[in-house]
Amino acid sequence: MTATALERRERRKAWGFALPAVLWTAAFFLVPFLYMAAISFWKREGREIVATWTLDNYAAFFGKPHLLKALVNSLEVTLTVTIVSILLAYPLAWIIAERVPRRWQRFALIMAILPFWTSYVVRSYSWLLVLSKGGVVNQSLMWMGLIAEPLELSANRTGTVIGFVHFFVMLLTLTIYANLVQLSPNYRRAAADLGANAFQTFWHVILPLTLPGIMVGAFLTFVLCIGDYITPQILGGNNELVLPQVIMLQLGRRADFPMAAALSLVLMVVVTIAYIACARWLKMERT
Repeated sequence: MTATALERRERRKAWGFALPAVLWTAAFFLVPFLYMAAISFWKREGREIVATWTLDNYAAFFGKPHLLKALVNSLEVTLTVTIVSILLAYPLAWIIAERVPRRWQRFALIMAILPFWTSYVVRSYSWLLVLSKGGVVNQSLMWMGLIAEPLELSANRTGTVIGFVHFFVMLLTLTIYANLVQLSPNYRRAAADLGANAFQTFWHVILPLTLPGIMVGAFLTFVLCIGDYITPQILGGNNELVLPQVIMLQLGRRADFPMAAALSLVLMVVVTIAYIACARWLKMERT
């Protein structure tokens, strides 16, 4: 059998293994996505959805300030959560990888990911109890005499960011830790031989080598945070709506499926842009 025939045989075998996954993705992602995209160009007249092709939904999104504001709120909250989570997760991952003995690192990681073992809804409501005016934080600060009146820590952006950060710090810790433990000690030795101090070694050697882990965690944080509805609804209230909340309002209160589909596609475009930006940046760093 020639080399070309062998290649064709292996290619057919590879497609045979991949075909079930391709069909599953097409049936449960591609087809629903295309249907949602088509609905976004329809319109709602009274209680009926009319399959008339129009750009009215997208024009309404760019023409109504409160819809644009919801997207801006989503981006601001997501970027804040991503940056704060990175700043908190990197030292934690570094401590586990560098300062915790090897035999205790698995236990430290288990302790770090304990929040994942709790229901997402339960965790959000727990933070509401902690951050509310009568919650643990305000009661403790008032008991110590540090404040005279309860702080507004819930039903606003602050509560939303705290709830998100608590969850995503753990996710970023895992991705950064995975990069840190793969680094050879020879990198530090080489930097020290060249006269670099501890900070220079970190800034010019360790940080660039761990950027893939940071960017993977940051992108996952961005995607999960910008599309989340539960945490902003529970901890943020309805004072400052983010785009997923607006989408749910279109579905639950107005039954405006075309408008909800259009807003969902806008959200997907934002996520796609973020992915392209991260992919290009990572590719550049690797070269």
